[in-house]
Amino acid sequence: MPVGTRASVRGLWPDQVRDSGADIILANTYHLALRPGAELIGQLGGLHRFIGWDGPILTDSGGYQVFSLAELNHITDDGVTFRSHIDGQWLHLDPVSATRIQNLLGADIIMAFDECPPGDAGREVVARAVDRTIRWAASCKQTHPRDDQALFGIVQGGVFHDLRRLCADRLIDLDFHGYAVGGLSVGETRESMVEVLTELVPRLPPGKPRYLMGVGMPRDILAAVRAGVDMFDCVLPTRNGRNGYAFTATLPLRLRNEQYRGQDLPLEADCPCPTCRRFSRAYIRHLFLAGEMMGPILLSLHNLWFFQRFMSRVRDLIPSRDWRTLLAEFPVAAESGPNKVDDEGACE
Repeated sequence: MPVGTRASVRGLWPDQVRDSGADIILANTYHLALRPGAELIGQLGGLHRFIGWDGPILTDSGGYQVFSLAELNHITDDGVTFRSHIDGQWLHLDPVSATRIQNLLGADIIMAFDECPPGDAGREVVARAVDRTIRWAASCKQTHPRDDQALFGIVQGGVFHDLRRLCADRLIDLDFHGYAVGGLSVGETRESMVEVLTELVPRLPPGKPRYLMGVGMPRDILAAVRAGVDMFDCVLPTRNGRNGYAFTATLPLRLRNEQYRGQDLPLEADCPCPTCRRFSRAYIRHLFLAGEMMGPILLSLHNLWFFQRFMSRVRDLIPSRDWRTLLAEFPVAAESGPNKVDDEGACE
């Protein structure tokens, strides 16, 4: 799912996002509650009409901002109070208000409000977050009035397997439409993330969607698919695209580097995206060095196409589990593939 945090997949028209192969996009409750406001979006016909997107939309509940904006919030058993990163005003989110905001936005899939602890948090902190997540999820389920919106629960528990199992079992008892795994890729080691997924995901109901939140490197996606995950979102395709980083099947390209100055080649020879069909590495590098907005647009577009190609091939090979073929076609997804990402912040 391409991420449109503030109701826009940054720099791209909805038609361009759709043409990449994306069927569903993601937006964020916290950011839209601050600006322009859920009430206004509801009055204007809901999020689909507001942004001109006729496909499914998923909205996160704001629980991730408990982690990413930790210096701007205060957590209690009743909810989370944020100091707006825009103008300093206060915003309180709790299970009832987060659900109500998502009801007003009108997304097709909405998320239960949760607490996402840091990856290096101690057991006591994580246990408290799990307890709140379970209680808040039950409150979201009780107060969610719309039959046309699927409500997903979010499993927390950090790297503590018993806490993950406890959270998953309690959420399964509440019978959500789908189940997400949150609180990964937030500072823990990759090995710990894979261990959590391998142990946890098979416990989730196989007949309902299983969604890994905020994980987006190809090798991490493949590991999660092999554990049984169905859905992914991440800001990497567009955020990295805006910073001159192109994903390809073999290795990433950092287009600001001098080596691309005179390369009259597409980003990927066999890529069917509009960027690769028309523009060279040398031209895209020039756009970045000249500060032209089309550079980030072209790389963001290519990166969306890359991830949709990759996911399509993963789907093709799931029945046969022929991962050797996948890795031959996408070496970047190998365990030893590049996995370092330039980070400019959590928000898309």
